[in-house]
Amino acid sequence: MLGNFTYSNPTRLYFGKEALNGLRSELAKYGENVLLVYGGGSIKKNGIYEQVIPVLTKCGKNIIEDAGVMPNPTVEKLYGGCNLAKDGKVDFILAVGGGSVCDYAKAVSVSAYCEEDPWEKYYIRMEDVSCKIIPVGCVLTMVGTGSEMNGGAVITNHGQKLKIGHVFGDNVFPKFAILNPEYTFTLPKYQMIAGIYDTFNHITEQYFSGDDDNTSDYIAEGLMRSLIHSSRIAEQNPSDYEARSNIMWTATWALNTLIAQGKSTDWMVHMLGQAVAAYTDATHGMTLAAVSLPYYRHIMPHGIGKFRRFAENVWDVDADGKSDLQIASEGLARMESWMKELGLVMNIGELGATEEMLDGIADATFIMKGGYKALTRDEILDILKASM
Repeated sequence: MLGNFTYSNPTRLYFGKEALNGLRSELAKYGENVLLVYGGGSIKKNGIYEQVIPVLTKCGKNIIEDAGVMPNPTVEKLYGGCNLAKDGKVDFILAVGGGSVCDYAKAVSVSAYCEEDPWEKYYIRMEDVSCKIIPVGCVLTMVGTGSEMNGGAVITNHGQKLKIGHVFGDNVFPKFAILNPEYTFTLPKYQMIAGIYDTFNHITEQYFSGDDDNTSDYIAEGLMRSLIHSSRIAEQNPSDYEARSNIMWTATWALNTLIAQGKSTDWMVHMLGQAVAAYTDATHGMTLAAVSLPYYRHIMPHGIGKFRRFAENVWDVDADGKSDLQIASEGLARMESWMKELGLVMNIGELGATEEMLDGIADATFIMKGGYKALTRDEILDILKASM
């Protein structure tokens, strides 16, 4: 039975080849000082920078650039961004990039005027925002995180060996997001498939919780089937517009909070993957891929009904004459085949994790209680060992 919930998502989306046309009208709503946030410079190589800058200029904006956002944004980078935002009296933050850039922009938006250390307030104590928030907009160049339509912001603290996400309320959601699938075409294939799996795992994190006949699960199954289909096309032809547009749209819906409604949600794969990344700085989607199957095989007996449904409804497993365990196991086997077909990293050793790191990674893994089983530390260690 669906529980009580309140749903709100204030982000306005502009989707398609002409999506950037919406930027000018959105910028008109905000003051003149804009913090332009982007990554390592790919937007200058692929021409997106040269498309965005004239719009900002024509809107009379004073542009303050904050470049060099890394794939796993660090707390040191966050502090630097806060100083830029305050010193420049920034009225608006425009993130041009992938999920890490969007996450970082949201983190700066709530941290610039925070009266204490934002890492301690938001990421250690998990407190709500109590200060001025700088509004954010996104021009998306990589898909996977869904950060363009949610309040999540993940920050890494290498000194503490922690990578932590804080999910803020809808007052921190981007005010708008520009989604042009063509902006993702120049992305290296490694990053494309990492984003595809990040999207897929966002869905499974919400799907593998609860056993009621929930509308959210039917939506999730449709999203997964669409993603599997389009991923196979994109893997062969990364410039297929229809496939890339469907992947982009699925990624947004995978984590804009819609399919979480009425669900407890799990998120243990993300906790495991983020702990691995805190030690290896590996690509997010790949850390999720490397730990997923050992985790799901571990918890499958505790949620056998949903894993059977997953096998039948997502992977078209023929259930005739088979036990629930056989059906569920075959579903995960087909998922594994698809992951290998895409070229995903299937073990954390390939990402730089070593046996000597495992105890530390286990200690850095937050234990969530929304899935089919709350793990013990020993179980986390067993899963990590199986992920090697």
